Amino acid sequence: MANYVRPSVRSGAKTLPARYYVDDKVYGLERERVFARSWVCVGRQEQLAQPGDFFLAEVAGESLIVVRDRADTVRAHFNVCRHRGTRICDAAQGRFGGSIQCPYHAWTYGLSGELQTARNMELVPDFERADYPLVSAAVRVEAGFIFVALEPPPAANPPLAQLDAKLAAWQVETLRVGASARYELACNWKLVFQNYSECYHCPLIHPQLTKLSPPDSGRNDFFDGPVLGGYMTLRHSGSSMTTSGNSLRPLGRVSGDDLLRVYYYTIFPTMLLSLHPDYVMTHRIRPLGPARCEVVCDWLFAPDAVASPDFDPSDAFDFWDVTNRQDWHVSELSQRGIASRAYRPGPYAEAEGLLAAFDRHYLATLEG
Repeated sequence: MANYVRPSVRSGAKTLPARYYVDDKVYGLERERVFARSWVCVGRQEQLAQPGDFFLAEVAGESLIVVRDRADTVRAHFNVCRHRGTRICDAAQGRFGGSIQCPYHAWTYGLSGELQTARNMELVPDFERADYPLVSAAVRVEAGFIFVALEPPPAANPPLAQLDAKLAAWQVETLRVGASARYELACNWKLVFQNYSECYHCPLIHPQLTKLSPPDSGRNDFFDGPVLGGYMTLRHSGSSMTTSGNSLRPLGRVSGDDLLRVYYYTIFPTMLLSLHPDYVMTHRIRPLGPARCEVVCDWLFAPDAVASPDFDPSDAFDFWDVTNRQDWHVSELSQRGIASRAYRPGPYAEAEGLLAAFDRHYLATLEG
């Protein structure tokens, strides 16, 4: 919900045509050209505390086994046996006992993907186990977040490189998930990004938010490219974006002006990152079709706070759960209106400069 203090809407900038929100063919292109070729955030490395810990992630329609191997490296293997293509794992998360075994014919792989055992294959001419490891996706772990790329990732900077200084001050790598929520929305995934990127709507949709943070405050740090956004200010020193307005202890090395700011960034194409003085919130967005998407929201806190027996994240969780649901409602209304034959692309307001920037980057990626 970053806001704007200088002209950022190019002359004639309008919303995207309806096909980008409702067309199955566009959605198919997005899978291949946007999501399969980008760094996609799938979770936090704390989900993989020990070797053998795993969870499943879906990216561009592909199932991945995200696992920590014996060398303490995070891997992402396609969930496909090299024998006859069987899906190996259907548990959402768990721990492998040292290896990964296909349930069909018991081909067995090491945690790092190498084929260890292939029953009854020793008499097959020219068969070599080394030729049949699990196919793996590229993996990056940044600030504790796990990113994967199905195809060789672009030569651009790592997904969070532009935010290194901020993430270091917040010590995001050390934070722990204190609360999570999953939402399924009846709207296109891009509408979630676009709604998050402006506070033009805040006075009408978020009365409790505007009491804590002026909708016309702040400025943007990034105006073009895969990372967009900036900060908004809190109305009162020592306050927080919580139901009570009360703040926890500031995170990491957060100090000075940052104690009165909340930074809101979009990381194309699947992540929203909100840096509050006392907690961090993320949204991970996964398309489920042209008009449906899943949003997983995590609230991250200092590790000692989460470990405390009286830890209670509800003050932050409840505030944003209400705010999220307000946003989801208007995003779904937007989807329904865009699907109408009466819809025509409309002009962006000055407070919607980041939406126009998102559209430019999206179209360049889709058409690239």
